[in-house]
Amino acid sequence: MSILEINIVPVGTGSASYSSFVQDAVNLLNKRGQKYTVTPTSTVIEGNTPELMKVAEEIHNIPFQDGVMRVVTNIMIDERRDKPDNMEKRVNEVCQ
Repeated sequence: MSILEINIVPVGTGSASYSSFVQDAVNLLNKRGQKYTVTPTSTVIEGNTPELMKVAEEIHNIPFQDGVMRVVTNIMIDERRDKPDNMEKRVNEVCQ
């Protein structure tokens, strides 16, 4: 199981806000049935690595579909293969 953290920054939109792009990403994740958590600065998604790479590309392309000419996307992937892992387990381990 992998955990992917992604944040997109549409550049040159004329607005300091880009929550509408995050909402579009959340709609995409819901449509795909993807497990995710939105944080104040990024979105964390759980799944297998090839699936996560596809969804990351789709999220990256969302602003381009709205006419944005430049998008900076930061992605971090954490994949653990030695034992079962998921987002809730990780949060629970540090919040006990």
